Amino acid sequence: MSGHSKWASIKHKKGAVDAKRGKVFTKLIKEITVAARLGGKDADSNSRLRVAIAAAKAENMPKENIERAIKKGTGELEGSNYEEVTYEGYGPGGVAVLVEVLTDNKNRAVADVRHLFERSGGNLGETGCVAWMFSKKGLIVFQKDQVEEEMLFELALEAGADDIKEDEKELEVITEPSSFEQVKAAIENAGISYTFAEITMIPKTTVKIDDKHAQQMLTLMENLEDNEDVNHVYANFDISDEIMEGIG
Repeated sequence: MSGHSKWASIKHKKGAVDAKRGKVFTKLIKEITVAARLGGKDADSNSRLRVAIAAAKAENMPKENIERAIKKGTGELEGSNYEEVTYEGYGPGGVAVLVEVLTDNKNRAVADVRHLFERSGGNLGETGCVAWMFSKKGLIVFQKDQVEEEMLFELALEAGADDIKEDEKELEVITEPSSFEQVKAAIENAGISYTFAEITMIPKTTVKIDDKHAQQMLTLMENLEDNEDVNHVYANFDISDEIMEGIG
């Protein structure tokens, strides 16, 4: 399984802890606010807002918090004016890293991101240096021991999935962003449980890294995710299961 998926699994497990500290809610509120500002408050016609609301509901965000974030985006309530910025760079071992930021202070955000890269043995690069290595896709991940594989394959492909990948423990259903919601709905309607589902940036190729670089890379990912201005982080590292188990 790709490093992207391994990190996504770690991130979602960690998210349960972060939610208690309010970090997940803060990031989701920013995303809902920006989505509403850019595309309007009607989730039926604003796919980005629809996905953001679904993510918020998955984290059990109260309905009033969601509605308040939408109103801040549309200007019905006063709120911060967040800007979207994407930073690109290289992590330990030459790993490509994309960092999506929602911030009300770009100078603070870029200084923080640059510092985190350098502290972990990486460096911030020029715009466009690694973005070409990633494709925007829908991703739904399952534990193999919790699904009937043949039924899932048939259902997902009929619903419009592009591809299905597997390793010893997990299955990945990959879709185009435009097909993500209908594939996810078909899976949910069939009563099949998944580990997580999101629209994400999937690397076209991966970089295998050793145990030294693996620890540095995971630390960089976690520190970036913890930053208040960072919305999403994507990377193309591949860490073996043995090294992942050693790191814990």
